[in-house]
Amino acid sequence: MAIHITTDNKLKKLIVVGDRVLIKPATPHERTSSGLYLPPGVQEKEKVQRGYVIKTGPGYAIPTPADVDEAWKPEEEKVKYIPLQVKEGDLAIFLLSGSTAVVYEEETYYIVPQGAILMLEREEDL
Repeated sequence: MAIHITTDNKLKKLIVVGDRVLIKPATPHERTSSGLYLPPGVQEKEKVQRGYVIKTGPGYAIPTPADVDEAWKPEEEKVKYIPLQVKEGDLAIFLLSGSTAVVYEEETYYIVPQGAILMLEREEDL
């Protein structure tokens, strides 16, 4: 059920900032393992959620060292980043308390910092 960004996709316009990840929640199970039907909203109250990573931010920003010996050069703001471990298409299990729920074009998503993600499931071989 991995959702990928395409040229005609409405999520292409979104830019995720820093170490944050945009996650589309996975469809919750309507029944428990014993066969009981769950009322709507029960899964949303769980402390741990799961969903598919839609977009990721660039990562953790690294400050650039100040080169005082080259004062003649124009100042360029080239920010370097430590990349995130999370990749688009991963199934993420994350803490709900560390995330923010947003509604974008009538769809619910979570914005989650990488630190709130507990585990990833990736389709490709490690």
